[in-house]
Amino acid sequence: MSAFRRRHLLAVLAGASVLGLSAGGALAAPSRRQAPKSVKKPNPPSRPKLVVLDPGHGGRDPGAHGVRGTWEKNVVMTIARELQRELQAGGHYRVMLTRSSDNYVALRERVARASAAKADLFLSLHADSCDNPEVRGASVYTLSEDASDREAAALAARENRADMVGLGGKIADKPDLVAQTLVAMSQRGTVNDSRRLADTVVATFAKNGVRLLPRSHRQAGFAVLTSPEIPAALVELGYLSNAQDEKLLTVRQHQLALARALRASVDAYFGVNAATRKA
Repeated sequence: MSAFRRRHLLAVLAGASVLGLSAGGALAAPSRRQAPKSVKKPNPPSRPKLVVLDPGHGGRDPGAHGVRGTWEKNVVMTIARELQRELQAGGHYRVMLTRSSDNYVALRERVARASAAKADLFLSLHADSCDNPEVRGASVYTLSEDASDREAAALAARENRADMVGLGGKIADKPDLVAQTLVAMSQRGTVNDSRRLADTVVATFAKNGVRLLPRSHRQAGFAVLTSPEIPAALVELGYLSNAQDEKLLTVRQHQLALARALRASVDAYFGVNAATRKA
């Protein structure tokens, strides 16, 4: 075979291959294209938890008055601001305050604001007072139809009277309201979550050297804790009727220590690892 014919035959065979024919004239098996691999979409970043901070009292309701002249409404607002900064710095939380200035907000309005915002957690901050100037230390309270002791019942009555300022003597906290709320909380598991939150605050305070009352976690019918769907606790940060507690509550270093302990409590409640927090 001449060189010309060989080149011609090779050209024909090459053309047949392109058309899907083998050298023998049979259809060549079509080449299989690999299906594109499915790319797994990354999980969307988790939505930061919304923590509602409730600085007690405010405006025409000053709250407890310390032996050295300190007003409760001012102390708790300062600590709430410190806690707000602590929580927001980590990037894990959004923070809302039920009052952002020295103004009066009814208890039921505080609850309504937290519910409307669909809060994940509610912390009400207070500073206590009693007739015995020797009593001092922090304590944590959750909602209960029956008070755990007489002191808790008396405290709840005092705190609930805050609504008398704006309700003409009618207190928003009625026994049937608390009972109905507890039923709803139990159905949602919120009552257990609130107790776990309170126990977490107590444990974190103890770990960080914050002085606590005996029986540090107590229960009573606090009107401000009556949102059925939000785990909630009321924290009494100390006694303004005790000179030592009052002084500590006005010292910035102690205020910051309380805010950091409360932030650590929130971290522990939500399972946030402190090592992952932003500086």
